[in-house]
Order: sequence, then C-alpha cells, then structure tokens
Amino acid sequence: MEEDAEEQPQGWLSGWLPAWRPTSMSHLKNVEARIMQCLRSPFMGRYVTLPNRARIWTVSLRPERDESRTPLVLLHGFGGGVGLWVLNLDALGARRSLHAFDLLGFGRSSRPPFPHDAQEAEDAFVGSIEAWRQEMGLSSMILLGHSLGGFLAASYSLQYPERVKHLILVDPWGFPVRPADPSQTRAPPTWVKAVAAVLGRSNPLAVLRVAGPWGPSLVQRFRPDFKQKFAEFFEDDTISEYIYHCNAQTPSGEAGFKAMTQALGWARRPMLERIHLLPTALPITLIYGAESWIDTSTGRRVMELRPGSYVRHLAIAGASHHVYADQPAAFNAAVREICDAVD
Repeated sequence: MEEDAEEQPQGWLSGWLPAWRPTSMSHLKNVEARIMQCLRSPFMGRYVTLPNRARIWTVSLRPERDESRTPLVLLHGFGGGVGLWVLNLDALGARRSLHAFDLLGFGRSSRPPFPHDAQEAEDAFVGSIEAWRQEMGLSSMILLGHSLGGFLAASYSLQYPERVKHLILVDPWGFPVRPADPSQTRAPPTWVKAVAAVLGRSNPLAVLRVAGPWGPSLVQRFRPDFKQKFAEFFEDDTISEYIYHCNAQTPSGEAGFKAMTQALGWARRPMLERIHLLPTALPITLIYGAESWIDTSTGRRVMELRPGSYVRHLAIAGASHHVYADQPAAFNAAVREICDAVD
C-alpha cells in the first residue's frame, strides 16, 4: 500500500488557526481505518495510479480474479467516500469481487483542478473512471452509483457501454430537466436550501472548512441522521468525523460538481436528455428510497425513453436518499439479486 501524499490547505484558510486545520490526508486515513475494522471480510486498500499520475484510493474485497462472476464496482455520492459503504461491503462482496473507490477529487483520491465547463468537468470524472478500470484490468463490470455517483455511472456507460453489464442507479442525482415552474418539483430538504442560500457562489461544502474545529459537530448538527444510520457499528461521532475529514481538504471534486450544476443543484446537462443514447441491450435498474427527496418519477421516465430495453425501478420502504444506509438489509438483498441475475 502506498503512503498518503501530503495535501496542504489552499487559499486564505492556509494561514488561519494552523494548530487545528488538517494539513494532510492522515486524519482521514485514521478515521477510515476505524470504520474498516468493522468489516468481517478480508479486504485490500491501495492507491491505483492513473497514467496522468492521479491516484485513486480503492478498497477491494475478493480482489482475486473470478472469471465466472462479473465484478461489482461502487461509486459514492457527493462529499462521500468508500467508508460510507461499510454496511454493504460484506454482503455485496460475499460472492464476487467488489471494488469501491473514492472518486477523483473526493476522499483520499488525488485532488486536481477541474475544468469550469460542465461537459469538460463531467468528462474529467468519467475519464478517471475509465483510466481506473484499465489500470485494474477489468474487462467489464456491474456499475453501481449513488447520487452524484449515479450520474457519473450513467455518463460513463454512455461513453463506454461495452464495459458495463448492468447499470444500477441508486437515488441518482442530475437526471431531471429543471422545470420552469418550481411547484412541479419535490422540494429539497431544508439543509440543502439553507446551504445554497448561505454559500451563494462558494463551493458547496465551504462552510465545513470555515467551521474549523467545529466542523465535525456541524456535520452532526445538520445531519444527525448519519449517526443513527451507522449506529450498528458506532455509538460515537466516527461517521461525522469521517464526513468532515472527507471534505476538509482542497475542494477539488466539489469544484467539479459545482461546474456541472446550476441553482439548487440541478444538473446543467440533465441525464434524461441523453439516457436514450445508451445501447438497447444495456440493462438498467434504478433503486430509490421511498421517502427520498430525489424525484422518483425518473425511473418511469427512463422506461419511457428506452422502449424495448430492460429498465426496472423499485423503491425501498423506510429509506430516504441514502438508501444503502437507511435500509441496508433490503438494499443489499436487492443489489445481490441484480448481480446474481447477471451471472
């Protein structure tokens, strides 16, 4: 395993209260290690170095090649990382190779500058996923993405459909076209609207970095549900600390995400305008939380836009946007059923 590279804080914050400001990935590495101790299965964590020298932090279960089963690859959502899959890795990796990695610009992966153009930023994310696949030597995969990861998984599948045997979209972000009449949409949570109003043109999670030593408690205050979701493993604030340290570093991936969005998080290049371009033979399953603020009608729209193709959508009762953590047993069962149908 490679050692973590030091990443210094950028901008005016670099000289502000240096005694507590994180100056490397070591804080994130330590808290992630506590999370991974909960896994029952053997796993391997390593950096995968891309041709452009960017490094993608990757966690693998059953990394040995099993030609009879297609590997499952997990893409996390905005502001997350591989640690948030801790409720799912054992179950989903029990019968096949599984790989989860921190998206470029997030978690422990490299944090390069992203283009300011929406398409160029999207292409940078997708290009890193393809370069990662090549370095991993995967000929094909079952690709699962949550939220932003779902958007990028769909975008990747549009460019490299021959590499995806089944596309699983979990409460995907960025699919609907922004309506002219706001009353036609499901209102986002209060915390989303508050952050949008306070930050204006700043990067989405800038408030966490400005909060400094109060950052973890700020996560806990605005998202107390995360502690509840992972209560099976952690009674303390481990998950809040993890989310904080995932986002206390240089906001590279945030800037890429921001380039792809417009007001209140609508995608500048909505996926519903392109999803019909996927090959007819590529199957898609959309998994939603029945209580999510994401527009669950997207699943029906994808079916309408892909006549003659396999498109299934299902809602998991008692789950909100973070389906995989809200109802992990039901989520894991649904994903395993999909994977077992592939091979």
